[in-house]
Amino acid sequence: MKTRITELFGITHPIIQGGMHFVGLAELAAAVSNAGGLGIITGLTQRTPADLAKEIARCRTMTAKPFGVNLTFLPAVTPPDYPGYVRAIIDGGVKIVETAGNNPQRWLPMLKEAGIKVIHKCTSVRHSLKAESIGCDAVSVDGFECGGHPGEDDVPNFILLPRAAEELAIPFVASGGMADARSLVAAMALGAEGMNMGTRFMATVEAPIHENVKRALVAASELDTRLVMRPLRNTERVLINAGVERLLEKERTLGAGLKFEDIIGEVAGIYPAVMQRGEMDAGAWSCGMVAGLIHDIPTCQQLIDRIMADAEAIIRGRLEGMLEN
Repeated sequence: MKTRITELFGITHPIIQGGMHFVGLAELAAAVSNAGGLGIITGLTQRTPADLAKEIARCRTMTAKPFGVNLTFLPAVTPPDYPGYVRAIIDGGVKIVETAGNNPQRWLPMLKEAGIKVIHKCTSVRHSLKAESIGCDAVSVDGFECGGHPGEDDVPNFILLPRAAEELAIPFVASGGMADARSLVAAMALGAEGMNMGTRFMATVEAPIHENVKRALVAASELDTRLVMRPLRNTERVLINAGVERLLEKERTLGAGLKFEDIIGEVAGIYPAVMQRGEMDAGAWSCGMVAGLIHDIPTCQQLIDRIMADAEAIIRGRLEGMLEN
């Protein structure tokens, strides 16, 4: 399947694995890329730029296909060594970067000078247009269904994607609620040039996370996520668990007086406990509503092959069959 996204990134299938904290390691990125999609290493999971450089090198031993690095720009009292991370990406020969969080404009000249294509994750049309105006090559349009941070506008993809198609000249992929061939075909019908999957790729053989997490995703329904930190305007969609219940109770009790310090035990340093040690009630970890569409734990190759075969069947069989001759 050829789209502007497959041509932009030099990939076979218009499927991108989103950046995910303590999930986007070399094993998963390489497996997605080897299957014809675009694998992504999560930059800030690596504690230092030197660690990221090693992870990029490790990924190169696992795949000869294109892969990218996610770099999320977050406000912080002591920010990460972003210049160092950008240099590790450039020196590692990576040619695709997925940016997220704050405006990446400051870093685009360095990335562009190195011949790197940039896709920025956006939760609104206005942010997508800003990304286009500053020179991003593509955007990942992230609907309200998504795991992680859906923004504060609460616009689902059935509205957000066609709105993006009306406004954008650069290509975009659909993110949030993407799981299978139906997702891909629907997203493309709404104007996207491919899809970005996060939660779905967590439930794969190669995802380097604890089996407890994978089993929890298979067991979950579309009703099992919650929105947390909304009072702080830092909304995150997470899978319900005992830690999340504690967090929500604090939000209800403290109301407008809630401060980040009140919930730090449920949100800070949670990912190693969950993803590496399988402590499912440790606290809040990102998960999309798409969990309701996850029923198995295939390899990345099996998953992507299935999506592409089923997408062709939907287009050539079901949809074409509805047209009058």
